[in-house]
Amino acid sequence: MAKVILGFSAFFHDSAAALLVDGKIVAAVQEERFTRVKGDASFPENAMKYVLQEANVLPGELSAIAFYEKPLLKFERLLETYHAFPPKGLGSFLKAMPLWLKDKLFVRKKIKEYCKKMGFQNVPIHFPEHHLSHAASAFYPSPFEKATILTVDGVGEWDTMAIGMGQGNGIKILREQHFPHSLGLLYSAFTYFLGFRVNSGEYKMMGLAAYGNPEANETMEYAQKIVDHVVDIRPDGSVLLNMDYFDFAVHLTMTNDKNWEGLFNLPRRKAEGKLTQKHANLALAAQRVLEDCMCKLANTAVGLTGCRNLVMAGGVALNSVNNGKMLRNANIENLWIQPAAGDTGGALGAALAVWHIAMDKERKVLYPDMMSGAYLGPLYPEQHILHIARKNIDLNPQQIDNEDALLELTAKAISAGKIVGWFQGRMEFGPRALGNRSILADPRNPEMQEKINRKIKFRESFRPFAPSVLEENAQEYFELSESSPYMLFVQKVKSNRLTSIEKTATGLKERLSQIRSDIPSVTHVDFSARIQTVNKNSNPRYWRLLKAFKDKTGYGILINTSFNVKDEPIVCSPTDAIQCFRQTDMDILVLGNVVFRKSQEGF
Repeated sequence: MAKVILGFSAFFHDSAAALLVDGKIVAAVQEERFTRVKGDASFPENAMKYVLQEANVLPGELSAIAFYEKPLLKFERLLETYHAFPPKGLGSFLKAMPLWLKDKLFVRKKIKEYCKKMGFQNVPIHFPEHHLSHAASAFYPSPFEKATILTVDGVGEWDTMAIGMGQGNGIKILREQHFPHSLGLLYSAFTYFLGFRVNSGEYKMMGLAAYGNPEANETMEYAQKIVDHVVDIRPDGSVLLNMDYFDFAVHLTMTNDKNWEGLFNLPRRKAEGKLTQKHANLALAAQRVLEDCMCKLANTAVGLTGCRNLVMAGGVALNSVNNGKMLRNANIENLWIQPAAGDTGGALGAALAVWHIAMDKERKVLYPDMMSGAYLGPLYPEQHILHIARKNIDLNPQQIDNEDALLELTAKAISAGKIVGWFQGRMEFGPRALGNRSILADPRNPEMQEKINRKIKFRESFRPFAPSVLEENAQEYFELSESSPYMLFVQKVKSNRLTSIEKTATGLKERLSQIRSDIPSVTHVDFSARIQTVNKNSNPRYWRLLKAFKDKTGYGILINTSFNVKDEPIVCSPTDAIQCFRQTDMDILVLGNVVFRKSQEGF
């Protein structure tokens, strides 16, 4: 019988499940996609049911279950932390303990109860450490026979950073940093102080940082204050936080607001509060501190192992601006990052750790990697989509089985200024839409950035949009020499595509409306873009759509943003897609081979 391993993450944020069959990644998905609760932390019952169904596995056929961390070790860290910060942690301690004693301390028992409910019991349960799960998710699917491993996040049990070496089917952890000293929590603290939500708003702060003025005295003063007062950055990239500025160890907030406000002469921004240049400059200063630390950590890691292949995971590995700069690090020859780098990917890493380490199974290296383009989620059959079409006849559904005709219609609509919901094939695993659950538009249209933010996504106007580009044409648009299939690298737009802009524009809104290139709606204010290169083999239909758009316009590039609105998960099912289509100003929806339109007019 095949060996079947179910890995999962849960009970903190971004619960997920992943399934291996004889070491092959068969399916992986976040729980939020089914429950429609953003960042859902609950037991991933729906995700588990899906991955088992995808592999046609019965409950009794599971060989092992893997949870992505050690709950008792995390509880030990909680107790020791409260003990280290008396008496100010007493209130938080009294609130946290009943919850831990009721639920979290007995996670093993809780998992067994859930498994029994789902029909599989007496299955061995493994608890690899949090950062080992991250390391496994980074190394085992990568295209390298051996690699240096760097994992950086907020905190697992005790670890906040780990350096390791992967070779063959083994992983050896060489160096760790422990809580409360955490680069991830430092970045999250700035996220919180700037008015964004921790564990989901870090990418907003990264986007805001591009509006910071790198030459302003204020930006440089902020950066200096950070390293003089808030964090001690060691030559090896490790950090020591000044805990006078942080409350996350013993309270339910990230920062000591009084001390931060005194240091930066800036009040903590409330959610949805007005954004100013000061906020952008502070975001840029924090981003640069993170980049400095990550560069030092990467150099230390490669120096320890002697191997210039680097793989990364952990939430900080989703910082695509930093990732783009790491591509230019002379000490790194090849870089691969797990597309589901956060706790979502911990579910996959836990299963891989059990397969290769606990079961001592041989590792087979695949190129470009083992992730199947991250298209590991649900696929909905044609009959299901046709059923949805019959239930939504007011949306003028039209079935077009000829793919050339379907792609021609879609490319024509986009080139005419229409915004298209694009729902195809298996859903993506991880935080990025990669052309199967995407909203698409014309990057040449300077109005698209504001229009999609305001009328489709209902989100902050400063947020940038990513381009999808034909892999073979990427270097015509961007300073990018590598493939970027998972939208994890930010690089500059080619200088010959840039337009001259007025230097007098100083306000955030003024700068946002400037036309900076011939692809203005994917060119950020610092002339960069977060790029997805699309390969003909990994996503044939999406590649052909880009090719059809190029044949029509001369541009093999599209705006690609995730198919969702603000504060909602990416759509999973055709029903989700229809609902999102109805509540936004999208013009057409292409659901498999069926086109839905809000009006019957042609394009």
